[in-house]
Amino acid sequence: MRDRDKIIQMARDTRAYTFTFLRWLLLGGIVGGVGGVIGAVFSKAVEIVTEVRGANSWLLYLLPLGGLAIVGIYKLCRVSGVGTNEVFRGVRKESGVSVFLAPAIFLGTVITHLLGGSAGREGAALQLGGSVATLFGKVFKLKEMDRHILTMCGMSAVFAAVFGTPMGACIFAVEVVFVGRMLSAALFPCMVSSVTAYGVAKLMGAHAEHFEVGVIPAFTPDTLWKVLAVSVCGAVVSMLFCWVMHTGSHLFARYFKNEFLRVAVGGVLLIALTLLLGTNDYNGGGMHVIERVFHEGVVRPEAFLLKMLFTSITIGAGYKGGEIVPTLFIGATMGGTVALLIGMDPAFGAAVGIAALFSGVTNCPITTILLSIELFGGEGAVFYLIAAIVSFLLSGYFSLYSGQRMVFSKLREEEVHRRGH
Repeated sequence: MRDRDKIIQMARDTRAYTFTFLRWLLLGGIVGGVGGVIGAVFSKAVEIVTEVRGANSWLLYLLPLGGLAIVGIYKLCRVSGVGTNEVFRGVRKESGVSVFLAPAIFLGTVITHLLGGSAGREGAALQLGGSVATLFGKVFKLKEMDRHILTMCGMSAVFAAVFGTPMGACIFAVEVVFVGRMLSAALFPCMVSSVTAYGVAKLMGAHAEHFEVGVIPAFTPDTLWKVLAVSVCGAVVSMLFCWVMHTGSHLFARYFKNEFLRVAVGGVLLIALTLLLGTNDYNGGGMHVIERVFHEGVVRPEAFLLKMLFTSITIGAGYKGGEIVPTLFIGATMGGTVALLIGMDPAFGAAVGIAALFSGVTNCPITTILLSIELFGGEGAVFYLIAAIVSFLLSGYFSLYSGQRMVFSKLREEEVHRRGH
């Protein structure tokens, strides 16, 4: 009788696993396909407007007007105040994300990049993905928990399409919402959506981000202490970056209650700073500066601090985009600077610095390791592992995302349930 019960249970389990496999293969594939198309179009749009801005420096003077347009678009779409944190909350709550967030964040980010705001693409990718997934959740009439997973699929999909990093995108969506607790049921759906989106975006001509590190040093005591030095500095700078970002937003909200006035003032400040410094290095994402560190070993020691200031003003004032590309910028320039001080190759220092910064500001060490391998290759994986975990521990509960939840302590085996700060 027991054998019969076991056989019946095995049959039920097999049916359940098969059904779940096919179900998420379909749903994840659909979200991934749509996310791939959107991500590829979005990446191309940002690339085009960045080139246009580079050829027409006078566009910077239109930044305040562009900010007014962004605020107007968000009010028209009725998504004022909605951002990445609301996408994270959509993974935990039944509300989901407004489908009108997609066109708003798309246009808002493109305008920001066209006119010289200092922002990245990750925020837009996560919000686009979350908005699209919410729409499909309603179309397919999914249950609440399934809609949560579908939102994570959308995040994975557009992130993978925009950055060309399917491994990092898959785990990021699962790891970032609840620090210390990964929803294993979301792994397969997110894998399907991220890989599908990556493939679709690649077919559409989107290119994956990749940086040539050059020669990776041997694993020796000398190399180890230098990697640890960059990692510790990365943890400190990641805490500073989080503090600067949150402080900027609070100060703008406190002193400029009107959103139109707030964004206009932010635009004027960015113009003034750009003219004062006499360079456009801190406008837009700044990928050319990152590439300069890797290809030429050239880095200005103050660059990472100035990028923090520009990004804090941009996002705090109400311009749209994300903080991850600025994180790559800050990590590369900080890592390159420290590397030159301690006698390490600046390109390798930049790679370690990016790993440390990303892990510190997102609290996602596993994502960081995978993302680093995709960005820099696997030869230096052990060093990126060290940087990610050291920075994760030393950065405490600081986070770029106030919507992130710290479930478990970084110090001991206990639940803490804290918000990122």
